[in-house]
Amino acid sequence: MEIKGCTAIVSGGASGLGEASVRMLVDAGANAVIVDVDVERGKALAAELGEAATFCKTDITNEADVRQAVTKAVDTYGAVHVALNCAGVIGAAKMLSKKGGMGVDHFSRVLQINLVGTMALVKFAAEKMVENMPNADGEKGVIINTASIAAFEGQIGQVAYSASKAGVVGMTLPLAREFADYGIRVMTIAPGLFETPMLAGLPPAVNESLIKMVPFPKRLGRPTEYAAFVKHIITNPVLNGETVRLDQAIRMAAR
Repeated sequence: MEIKGCTAIVSGGASGLGEASVRMLVDAGANAVIVDVDVERGKALAAELGEAATFCKTDITNEADVRQAVTKAVDTYGAVHVALNCAGVIGAAKMLSKKGGMGVDHFSRVLQINLVGTMALVKFAAEKMVENMPNADGEKGVIINTASIAAFEGQIGQVAYSASKAGVVGMTLPLAREFADYGIRVMTIAPGLFETPMLAGLPPAVNESLIKMVPFPKRLGRPTEYAAFVKHIITNPVLNGETVRLDQAIRMAAR
């Protein structure tokens, strides 16, 4: 798919991996709808990027909010060609602890944001993509979801997070098979350790211990490197139905 002239809707688009992807898309000539709960950052980013970007305050766990965001993308730019899910939370908590351990409500909240929120944007974006004119390959749209290497090697305290991201991985192939009839590709990226607000909230000692696990290059990944892979997925038509680790060969230890 040609990025120039297409319209992308990006959840979690006001910061981190989502923000870097929004910037990449606009730089490449696309329109971008920034979907996020952070109104201040979202509006500031849209204002900086000009007419090619617009912000829509959206709680991705709220079906009406997600539907409204997709509708706004179509009303503003005429179509939706790319849906990129970057919104998510870590929600670290042990199942058992001296304080009573993780509650069902905590587990449910993490899944609602990371998994159900992802599914909601996929559903409403795909409904609009089927209306697009196909290109020479018959392609009408591209959906890119964000999982995590925790889907495969979750650490102690990541039960909810790992379960939610494993669910995103599990959706990938069934969605790609179903959407093949509509000319829509579905891919998932499983990032390793990246410089994002999510990791920035961890104590410095924890960050240092995580970096020590990275084989090469021995640093945190940069959001622009994630965005570069998003760009490749959009423009490479044979990437479909797969989860790709973007992780510098790291394999997470138990703790």
